[in-house]
Amino acid sequence: MPKPETKPVTRTKTASGVKVTYNYTREDRECLKRAMYAESLHSDPDGYLAVGTVVANRLTSPAYPKTICGVVGQEKQFAPGVMKVRIAEQSEPTLDAAADAILHGQRHPALESAMFFHTEGLKYPYGNMHYVAVAGGNAFYEKRSQDGTLQTPPPLPAYEVAMNYVGSQPASEQISTPQFNHLLPETGPVPAFTPAPALTPASIAPTETAYAMPPTKVVIPTERPDFATVYAPLN
Repeated sequence: MPKPETKPVTRTKTASGVKVTYNYTREDRECLKRAMYAESLHSDPDGYLAVGTVVANRLTSPAYPKTICGVVGQEKQFAPGVMKVRIAEQSEPTLDAAADAILHGQRHPALESAMFFHTEGLKYPYGNMHYVAVAGGNAFYEKRSQDGTLQTPPPLPAYEVAMNYVGSQPASEQISTPQFNHLLPETGPVPAFTPAPALTPASIAPTETAYAMPPTKVVIPTERPDFATVYAPLN
């Protein structure tokens, strides 16, 4: 199902730290759309955004695959057949806009580090399920220890992540050159971070330019740190 992995890439020096850029293809965007649609019970912008946030959080956590399609297609994670679901034509505009919002840094405001969910109303006898939101027919939660710490390596915050559209070419055909950093001036005022506006049904109404892809640019692939070397094994 997924295309060959397009690895996350450039670490760009900023005033607040290192911003990590992830490549995504047309196929990755389709994987995101179908996960949002199928798992949110074909619901609404709030449900789409919540599932999309889980996908984005997993993408930027070292515990999960390095591409969107890799995350969505991971065995025994998302619902079987998620990539085969037929999207109703009338849902496409809202779903497209919600997917693009995720790719441009929007996240569901209640989810934070949540990377798990199940159908609303179900009950499980586990003490590590820290619930944070209900949306689109699902209950979303974090896995936390008794001391409140996350049991899964946390995702990067949205403001430290950039998504770069690279078309549909497989990783083997992309240009690969030595890594380098683009350094910003070390002096002067620190630019303030402005959160992305909240996603509402009105804000994602279809327009003539709502689904335009960002300009294609060459990005230099680098590996993320190996999970086993950065994080202790989970119990």
